[in-house]
Amino acid sequence: MHVIIIGGGTGGMCLAHGLKRAEVSVAVYERYGSRTDGLYGYRVGIDPTGNRALKECLPPELFDVFVATCARTPRYFNVLTEKMRLTASIPLRDDRDDVDSERSVSRATLRQVLFTGMEDVVHFGKVFTHYERHDDGTVTAHFDDGTSATGDVLVSAEGTRSAVRRQYLPHAQIKDTGITAIATKTPLTPETRALLPEQALYGLSLIFATRGLIGMLHVMEFDASADSADYLNLSIWSADGHFPADTAQLRGEELVKVALDATGNWHPHLRKLFELSDPAAAFPVRIATSVPVEPWQSTNITLLGDAVHTMTPGQGVGANTALRDAALLCRELTAAASGRKDVLRAVADYEAEMIPYGFARVADSLDNNGTSGDDPLYKPYTGRLALFAARSYFSLTSKVPALRRKFLADLYDYRGAGG
Repeated sequence: MHVIIIGGGTGGMCLAHGLKRAEVSVAVYERYGSRTDGLYGYRVGIDPTGNRALKECLPPELFDVFVATCARTPRYFNVLTEKMRLTASIPLRDDRDDVDSERSVSRATLRQVLFTGMEDVVHFGKVFTHYERHDDGTVTAHFDDGTSATGDVLVSAEGTRSAVRRQYLPHAQIKDTGITAIATKTPLTPETRALLPEQALYGLSLIFATRGLIGMLHVMEFDASADSADYLNLSIWSADGHFPADTAQLRGEELVKVALDATGNWHPHLRKLFELSDPAAAFPVRIATSVPVEPWQSTNITLLGDAVHTMTPGQGVGANTALRDAALLCRELTAAASGRKDVLRAVADYEAEMIPYGFARVADSLDNNGTSGDDPLYKPYTGRLALFAARSYFSLTSKVPALRRKFLADLYDYRGAGG
């Protein structure tokens, strides 16, 4: 059996490693020209679900590299105001367990780890255009350079804009949530370190601001052996109307200026982080989400991660669900390759489990504060009440031990759910 994977993102490469480790023939076709291209995004939180999948699929020595290259785990979950007043600070668990831990990972570093040892598997510069299914049960993927590849199973791991999904499930929809985000990256230096209080420096901080704006601040500090430069990320998001209409097309200094204009009433130290950020690393995101679809008739074509269940960002749930998909699909395809079940049964069993939990995660992500442009937080009149309610909830939770314990238990149960 030969498996074709379209897309060399987190889920696709995890699956490829698992299949290669199980001695199942596999090839990955990646649209970017090299392993250093396409470094989109900064931090992703890998939870126990993602850790389990990576440990299952990666060679042991490469999983050890993954652990060694993670950043220091946040010590606190904080809630700040735009004036940098501390609304709540809740101590988090440590990362002493390789699997049952929360890990802060640089997306760029994780990408390099996942491409390690896969030179014989990954084909770069391959933009998928369409597929053809054949009477003999095989499927051929075609690329824009005129080449093609034929295999027994085709897996889409292309992400939200999956061309495989558009052809295979044309009724599946991706909808705009009405939210625009701006993310920035600032080197962690003595100057920028001095701008932050201890809880923010060693924590993950959610900023509930006035004027319908929400922010996120996290610091990425690496062990010296990880050979990665320390940095911090400051992101903001709001309903689309909060930003100029062309924000999604802006880059560099122009995008940083939009962030500064939007945060004119923020603490000078937070604004300084925008001013000192790397303009070339700033990027905008229009937040999208999948519309759930009914189960379909399984074939030798399937999908994983954002290609099938795009979800709003936050807590790294999308990446961890993609890793869960990869490990599950790897088990099923390995069973088919060994003759324990046929290919169609393997894919059907994968989809029967993946579809319910995947779209449940989509729904969960939409329940988080501020993930829809229709959220009361962004409304002129209800926004003040919603902001007061959010700040009051976290303030009370931080001060009352029973509420704090429940918050942490719910957080880790949610983050660690899954196989």
